[in-house]
Amino acid sequence: MLTTLDCPDTTLPTQMTPPPPAPRPGFTEQDVLDAHRGGKLSVELRSPLVDKRDLSMMYTPGVAGVSSLIARDPAAAREYTWASRVVAVISDGTAVLGQGDIGPKASLPGMEGKSALMRSFAGLDSVPIVLGTKDTDEIVAAVTAMAPSFGAINLEDISAPRCFEVEERLVEALDIPVMHDDQHGTAVVVLAALMNAASVIQRVMVDLRVVVSGAGAAGIACAKILLAAGVRDLVVVDSKGILSAGRSGMHAVKEQMAAATNPRGLEGDLSVAMAGADVFIGVSGGSVDPALVRTMGPQPIIFALANPTPEIHPDDARANGAAVVATGRSDFANQINNVLAFPGIFLGALDCGASRITEGMKVAAAGAICAAVPGRADAGHIVPDPFTPGLARMVADAVMAAATAEGVCPR
Repeated sequence: MLTTLDCPDTTLPTQMTPPPPAPRPGFTEQDVLDAHRGGKLSVELRSPLVDKRDLSMMYTPGVAGVSSLIARDPAAAREYTWASRVVAVISDGTAVLGQGDIGPKASLPGMEGKSALMRSFAGLDSVPIVLGTKDTDEIVAAVTAMAPSFGAINLEDISAPRCFEVEERLVEALDIPVMHDDQHGTAVVVLAALMNAASVIQRVMVDLRVVVSGAGAAGIACAKILLAAGVRDLVVVDSKGILSAGRSGMHAVKEQMAAATNPRGLEGDLSVAMAGADVFIGVSGGSVDPALVRTMGPQPIIFALANPTPEIHPDDARANGAAVVATGRSDFANQINNVLAFPGIFLGALDCGASRITEGMKVAAAGAICAAVPGRADAGHIVPDPFTPGLARMVADAVMAAATAEGVCPR
C-alpha cells in the first residue's frame, strides 16, 4: 500500500522516444480493413541467417549445445531463448470490448492489436493466442501447458466470473507474471486518474466516498485496487443493487467484495449508493440517470467508462454539476485507456524477472501514470497522453521497484 496517495515526485527518463507525428485525418471502414489485411504481426530474426555457418549455429548441430545447457540449468532459458521477452496474449473471445461473445476467430484481430501495442509502446514481443474452448479447466490446462514458451501471460477478453478463476488458478500454477488486463489494466488507470482528479478538487483521496457501478471483471478489479490504495468508503453496485453482507444470489467473488466494502451497510439500488458520494466509477455498460449526479456531494467526479456509450454522457454529467469527467472514449477528454498501463507493467515485470504481478506493483504503476501528466493536472487533463515519451519505461521502473520491495523480483 502506498504511504501517500499523492503522485510520486518523478520525472520522465532522459532517453526519450521521438514525439508522435502530427494528427492525420479520420479513416473509413475500408482504411481499417486495409490496415488489418494479412494481420498486423510478423516474426523477425535477431541473428543473421545468410550462409551454412549461420545455419549450423542457429539450428543443427549448434542448437544442441544450447539445449543441453538449458537441460542442465533451466534458468539459462531466460538468457538463451526469447521466453524472457515474450508475452502470450490469450483469449477465448467471450467478452470482446463492445461486442461480447464473438468467438476466438473474431477476437484474433483484437489480440493482434494488443500485441502490436505491446511492441509499439514497450518494445516487447508478444504472440496472440485464441482458444477454442470456454471451459475453465481446459483454458487453465492449455495455458499451463504452453507457459514454458513465454515470459508472461496477458489474459484478455474472458468473461466474468470465469475470468477470476482462470487468473487465480494460473497465478497459483505458474512462476511467471499472469495478468487479466480487462481487470487490472483498467483498475490501474482508474486509480491514476482518481489520484489526479482528487487533486483537482483539492480533496484527500482516502476520504472520498466512491461508488463502483458494475461488478464484472473491471468493476471488481477497480474496487480491489482502490481498497489497496487506501480508499475507506467504497460501495459496489451490480444490476441487482448494492453488494452487501448477507445479500443472496451472489457468486463467491461478489460475496468477498461485499465483505470488504460498504462500511456504512447501505442497501438498495444505485440511487442509494450515489446519494452523497464523491466519485462515480461506471464499468457496467448500463445507462444512468444524469440527475443522480445532483444527489452526489460537492464537486463530484464522474468516470463513465462503458464503451461505446458512457453510462452518463460527459455533457450531461457536467450540466448536472460534475467537476471532473472521464470516459473510455478517445473523442472525449480524459480517456481511461489500458494502454497507459499494461505495456509498462509487463515491461517492468519481465525486466526484473518477477514471478507474479502483485497489487503493490499495480498501485506503483498507477502512481507513475499519475505523475506523467505534464505540469499540474486539471479537469481536462487527469491522465497522460498514451504517446507521452518514456511513459512505459517510467511505469516499468516503478513496477520493478515495487516488485523488489515485495520480494517477487529475484534481481
